[in-house]
Amino acid sequence: MTKQSKNKGVATLTQPWYSGYVRDRQLLLMLLPGMVFFIIFSYVPMCGLVIAFKNYSMTTGVIGSPWCGLDNFKRIFLGSDFIDALKNTLSISVLKMFFGFCAPIFLALMMNEIRVSWYKRTVQTITYMPIFFSWVILGGIFIMFFSVDGPVNVMAKAIYGQPIPFMTTGGWFVFILITTSIWQGVGYGAVIYLAALSGIDPSLYEAAVVDGANRWKQTLHITFPCLIPTIITLLILSIGGILNAGFDQIYNMYNPMVYDRADIIDTFVMRKFENLDYSIGTAAGLFKSAVGMALVIGTNWFAKYISKGEQGVW
Repeated sequence: MTKQSKNKGVATLTQPWYSGYVRDRQLLLMLLPGMVFFIIFSYVPMCGLVIAFKNYSMTTGVIGSPWCGLDNFKRIFLGSDFIDALKNTLSISVLKMFFGFCAPIFLALMMNEIRVSWYKRTVQTITYMPIFFSWVILGGIFIMFFSVDGPVNVMAKAIYGQPIPFMTTGGWFVFILITTSIWQGVGYGAVIYLAALSGIDPSLYEAAVVDGANRWKQTLHITFPCLIPTIITLLILSIGGILNAGFDQIYNMYNPMVYDRADIIDTFVMRKFENLDYSIGTAAGLFKSAVGMALVIGTNWFAKYISKGEQGVW
């Protein structure tokens, strides 16, 4: 039953609470497969996080295993392996986020200035293509490319007289991780900014031309400010994943010679699972997820605070 009420002499109808769901039922059905996917693969597995607070044994199972409180977290923080993995994760993630976050912005701004349409499409296709290749394939290619007998060291021998140990030296290996990661994702990130650039009102540029602004001033005072909402949104999401240093990339490229610089939280967790130490591995993974969630919430609050509520994901 609908209820009729009057507000300042105007008759209005109060719709049932489910009327919006009935009206948008087709959109909700389109949303259903994605919701089912995340429920099965993201939310249901969260029940297993209870292992982080138990002395888990496969013989007794999750329910039968005794509770141990925060002992597993004490063990990971008192051990040097996890602390080293945490330091490596932060260093690699911060470098990737700093250089990798800025690169798509510059690429999108440069492609936005290209006026030859076929050349712009070609550049966009070439830069976007690497995202379709998995790190299983790319890892093998880069290992071969930077090996002692690879093409890069062939040129290094011709110039310096000796090969450079790219894949067995910690500093060189981290450098390769950063550059190859940027190379793979820069085109994909630029697409998002190009979509935002396409939504800028052309009349703003026309008014700037009338005022005598050149291309640099138009970019500085029109293009870049219009990208700020997109930049802030992606920055919030990027900071939330600061402890994701790129497991696929590192696992397929690292070796025992660079464990001291390339061992991250994800590889630490994988080794614990391989050694059947599920409690420690789950505790480390839970710590990583909790830090990521806290960073997303904190960064979103800070963005809304400095923008007086105008920016933020929610």
